[in-house]
Amino acid sequence: MAGVGHMEEEAWKRKERLKSLKRKQNHTDDNGADKDAPGDITEEPKESLPKPVFRSYKPQDESLKEAVLPKIKPADVTEKIQSHLEASKTEHVLDEVDLVNLAPRKPDWDLKRDVSKKLAKLERRTQRAIVELIRERLKTGGEDLALMVNASQADRPSDDDDD
Repeated sequence: MAGVGHMEEEAWKRKERLKSLKRKQNHTDDNGADKDAPGDITEEPKESLPKPVFRSYKPQDESLKEAVLPKIKPADVTEKIQSHLEASKTEHVLDEVDLVNLAPRKPDWDLKRDVSKKLAKLERRTQRAIVELIRERLKTGGEDLALMVNASQADRPSDDDDD
């Protein structure tokens, strides 16, 4: 039971500390007298209440009408709008339109892009195969190389014949 008495004593000390803190907070000394007003014991410090501000409410009481904010008229923005409209007008017009940029891409453009590396590799192989075929033909035919080249150029249509 000694523990219970000890706890009561601690609670009593805690209450005394709280009372002293309240007195310090209220600016009173240990006698209960106010430090600012030494003769007045019953007077408590007044708390300042927030003053209401009325933005959209019109109070009926005369004392509250002082807290009404004056009505504010919106600023005239027509000059700003006119300056923005004038700044946005463009006087130059494009004479020519690039049709490549306007035309939609073909549906297979991405496939061609992805396959272009493989096609380049196949083109090189095709050229090598053609060269090998020509060499074999020259070996088996036994004809003169100059005659073969001249004959192949004579078979091709020239660009000058289109006149």
